Amino acid sequence: MVTGLVLVRLVAGKEKNALAKIKEIKGVAHVTAVFGRWDLVLDIETDDLSTLSNVVVRDIRAVTGVLSTESLVTTSI
Repeated sequence: MVTGLVLVRLVAGKEKNALAKIKEIKGVAHVTAVFGRWDLVLDIETDDLSTLSNVVVRDIRAVTGVLSTESLVTTSI
């Protein structure tokens, strides 16, 4: 299993609709709303890195109201 964090910046006024759509995406395990430079932190869980990439590029970034993303793939130290 591959896990990652995706930081999401939303378009003002489109937050609620975007949040509802993001919560429906397969692979999005948890969503946290935050204040600051980013609006959401998503916990992503997929079988492999390729699938994680597809979830971000094909699914999350396609949601109306998503302005930008930054992906952080987790690791064990």
